[in-house]
Amino acid sequence: MKGYLRSDGRKGIRNVIVVTYLVECAHHVARTIVNKADDSAVQLIGFPGCYPNDYSLKIVKQLCTHPNVGGVVLLSLGCEGFNREALAKTVTDSGRPIETLVIQESGGTLSTIEAGLAAVDKMKAQIADVAMVDMSVDELVVGTICGGSDGTSGISANPAVGRCFDMLVEQDAVCMFEETGELIGCEQIMAERAATPELGEEIMRSVAKAEDYYRAMGYGSFAPGNAEGGLTTQEEKSMGAYAKSGASKIHGLIKPGDLAPQGGLYLMDVVPDGDPKFGFPNISDNAEITEMIASGSHVILFTTGRGSVVGSAISPVIKVCANPETYQKLEGDMDVNAGKIVEGKASVDEVGSEIFELVKQVAAGQESKSEALGHQECLITYKQFEAIGPACLPVRQIGS
Repeated sequence: MKGYLRSDGRKGIRNVIVVTYLVECAHHVARTIVNKADDSAVQLIGFPGCYPNDYSLKIVKQLCTHPNVGGVVLLSLGCEGFNREALAKTVTDSGRPIETLVIQESGGTLSTIEAGLAAVDKMKAQIADVAMVDMSVDELVVGTICGGSDGTSGISANPAVGRCFDMLVEQDAVCMFEETGELIGCEQIMAERAATPELGEEIMRSVAKAEDYYRAMGYGSFAPGNAEGGLTTQEEKSMGAYAKSGASKIHGLIKPGDLAPQGGLYLMDVVPDGDPKFGFPNISDNAEITEMIASGSHVILFTTGRGSVVGSAISPVIKVCANPETYQKLEGDMDVNAGKIVEGKASVDEVGSEIFELVKQVAAGQESKSEALGHQECLITYKQFEAIGPACLPVRQIGS
């Protein structure tokens, strides 16, 4: 397969322009620019809040310099708290073309839309000749999440993704799974798979933090829809979610926006650090998808039992459907029918291999179902994280 070579040495599997709003007040103008551009490679991302937040700045910086991104148009109202100058410098330093439009200084809605469309057209020409070079599996970053889980998720789609992850890790790709709030009860077995005892302790602490956070909020990740779909307890849901990680050693613990330093399997801790104060930390599957993309994911594997139709801006989402009945109802949105495992028509290994091959095909340019349907969701909220310590990213030994 081929990738778009970026100045930091990373390679992208897409070459998109992101029109990025920096406060909700600029959302309409940014969306109108994207709609009028009418090009699947011109996509909308943004942060709705007005007061500054280090987490949101880090996430937007990482999104705007993601290897799948070729250029950036920033939409600012003009008086928001977002540090647009720092963001613009980061993008400029990455070698990407960027244009900043400040609505309060550009004459308002209509004139800013006109300027934005002109900027997009100019940028298309600028990124059209980005070098494409050979790209191998060991340069891929693949994330996985689950949403709309039911009683079939943990016996079909999730273990099949786990087998795919094992194949990817064997070829030294970066694979990341989440989230600690849906892994409560699995912390000991994850710690036993850690590359070092110190990492195992960090994993234990991260799950304990998630449990404390959810208890303080009075809400966990076990939703009414999970129960309606046949799941009985948080522990059952956790074991199903855990199956997505496969059987490889866990090589590190990362937080949203952190980049894995080398190939291997990583757990992403998406629950904020410090005292609970931001509400439920994962208000939408798309928030977690965005965080995994901010940590470099080229492709997201989304497992679902009850069904989901979302996709994402920047990186393709591949839907792996756990339930054969759901697949029949939503086949137009699903990429892989893991329900074949439930029906006895395929093994976990066979579906895992199917997912692995599809990851390579999508990385080589084939559209996923959500891409073809035009899904480009993106969601960024307020959070707070502390820097990870050295125990979270231990140096791997060859063959470990």
